Amino acid sequence: MSATPHAGLLPLYLALYDECLPDLRPQVAAFAAEVAQSLRGAGLRVSEAPICTVRPEFEAALADLVAADVALVVTLHLAYSPSLESVDALAACGKPIVMLDTTPDADFGRHVDPALLLANHGIHGVQDLAAMLRRRGAAYRVVAGHLSDPEPLRRTAELARAALAARRFGSMRALRVGFPFAGMGDFAVEEETLRRRLGIEASEIAADALAPFAAAVTDEEIDAEVAADRAAFQADLPADVHRTSVRVGLGLRRALEAGGYGAFSVNFQAFVQADGPVCTVPFLECCKAMARDVGYAGEGDLLTASLVGALLAGWEGVTFTEMFCADWQGDGLFLSHMGEVNPASAAATPRLYEKAYPFSPAQNPATLACALRPGPATLVNLSPGPDESFRLIAAEVEVLEDGTHAARLDWIRSWVRPQAPVARFLETYSQLGGTHHCALMPGIRHEALAEFARIAGLEFWPVEAGR
Repeated sequence: MSATPHAGLLPLYLALYDECLPDLRPQVAAFAAEVAQSLRGAGLRVSEAPICTVRPEFEAALADLVAADVALVVTLHLAYSPSLESVDALAACGKPIVMLDTTPDADFGRHVDPALLLANHGIHGVQDLAAMLRRRGAAYRVVAGHLSDPEPLRRTAELARAALAARRFGSMRALRVGFPFAGMGDFAVEEETLRRRLGIEASEIAADALAPFAAAVTDEEIDAEVAADRAAFQADLPADVHRTSVRVGLGLRRALEAGGYGAFSVNFQAFVQADGPVCTVPFLECCKAMARDVGYAGEGDLLTASLVGALLAGWEGVTFTEMFCADWQGDGLFLSHMGEVNPASAAATPRLYEKAYPFSPAQNPATLACALRPGPATLVNLSPGPDESFRLIAAEVEVLEDGTHAARLDWIRSWVRPQAPVARFLETYSQLGGTHHCALMPGIRHEALAEFARIAGLEFWPVEAGR
C-alpha cells in the first residue's frame, strides 16, 4: 500500500552539439526516454523534464519539477554538460538530488568503434557537476552503472523511497491515546522538541475521548469489518469479543482520519472501562492501521510511531516491534509485542483470537498473532540524544523460521540473527543509545536509511558485523 515515489528526471546536454551535431539529439533523446521507462519499471512515477543545455532551460525545468511536487530530482548526463549552466538551479531547488551516472552502451573496450564516444561520454559531466554541487554545499548522491544491471535502478528507487519517507516524517501529525507509560524514559521527547526539531505535530487525548467516535459506529459497519477480518485472518474467537474490538477500533480509525494523523500510539494502561463504547484495548486496529501505512508504536511512543509511519510511506511490511529476549545459545534475538504487528509482515495468514487481558477491568481484546516473514531485514531505531540530537540506528538481521513450541501460536513472534554475535550486537546497540522500541523493515536498507537520515537531519549509525 506504500505510495509510489515521484521522481523528476532532468536530462543534461551540451548546446554546442545542437549547433555542430544536430543529428545526435534524437539519439540521446531516445536514451533519455529509455531511462525514464526503466525508472518506471523500478517502481517510480517519473516526470520527464525536457533536455536542458543552458541556464534558463535548467531553471525553467526545475521550477516545473518542483511545482509537480517530485520527491527528488534524478539527473542524467546525455553528454558532457558544463556545470555552471545547471549547478545554481540544482543547488537552489530544495529537492534531494540523485545523479544517475550511466550511458547507452555497456561496452567501451579497446575494440569499440570510437564513433560511440559522442553518445557515451556523459561521465565527466557527472564529475564536473558533482564537484560543483559539493563546492556549493548541496547534498547529492551518485548512482553509477549500466541499465543492463538492475542494481543502479534498484538503488535509485530506494533513494526515492527514502526521500518520500523523509518528507512524510518531517510533516507528520501524531496522536497519543492515553498518557505515556509512567517512568519509561528512553523514547520520551517533549512535544515542542518534536515539532521544532523534527517537524512532528503531536497531540494527546484520553482513551475516553474515543467514546463519541466508537458510539457512532453502526452495526452495519461492524458487520462489514467483521466479514473483512474473517476473510483476511484465521478467525478463532467469540463473535462478541470480535465485535467489541471492531467497534472500538473503528472509533479509533475515525478519530485518526478526522485529525489527519499519519501516526499514533496507544498506551494500553489508559483503557480501564469494563463497559461502554471504549471497553477494550484496540490492539486489532493498531495492527490494521500499520497495514494501511499509518505508523504505530506502543506505550505512548510518538517518536517511534512517526518513524514507522514515515518508513511505511516508502516500504511495505514495516512493523513496530521490540527486542524482548536474547537467545545466547542460538546467537539470536526474540522480537515481539503484546498485541500489535503489521499483518503485511506476517509469514502466513495471521491468527485472530481473544487475548487474555489481566491489566485492568477492560474486556479481553481481539488481536492478531503471527510469525514474521523469514529473510533479510533491517532493524531500525530512532534514539534521542543530548542537545536535541537524534540518532538513527540500523542493523542488518536475518529473520529466522518460526519457532516450534506449541504455545507460540498465541504470540506475535520473530527470531532474528544480527550480523555481529548477539552479545556484541547488544553491547553496541545500547552503547549507541538505542531505545527498546524499534521498527523492522524487510530487506537490507542501509543506503536508503542513510539518505533518509540525511534529509531528516538525523545522525546515521549502522551496526555492522565488525563493530
